[in-house]
Amino acid sequence: MAIDLSDPGPAYLDFWRERHVCTLTTLRPDGSPHVVPVGVTFDPEAGIARVITNKSSRKAANVQAAGPGGARVAVCQMEGKRWATLEGRAVVRAEADVVADAVTRYAERYHRTPSPNPDRVVIEITVTKALGRG
Repeated sequence: MAIDLSDPGPAYLDFWRERHVCTLTTLRPDGSPHVVPVGVTFDPEAGIARVITNKSSRKAANVQAAGPGGARVAVCQMEGKRWATLEGRAVVRAEADVVADAVTRYAERYHRTPSPNPDRVVIEITVTKALGRG
């Protein structure tokens, strides 16, 4: 079911604030999907979803391999009959302020602050489509 990004509704947004393990799907250079469990934060006002990861991770490499225009990706979460997917274009960001902001958002959603990691980057997804059933 398509969700209106300009007005996703409180139930959809609440679901993205609850603590859930999500999946991130990126495409490998050969076009095959790479699906991994991740923590995701969603900023509906900015239209941005964020995943923190290590700069040497396969998911970061897949996004970077797509070039400066970004990689097409999807993040998804589910619980029982509720599910939500965000699709969009992702880029890898390494600026200290961007990483710090993403870590703060992660800590708020997941109720734990990740250990310091000098190799941490952010997969920043400009959301273009939302789907789900809440």
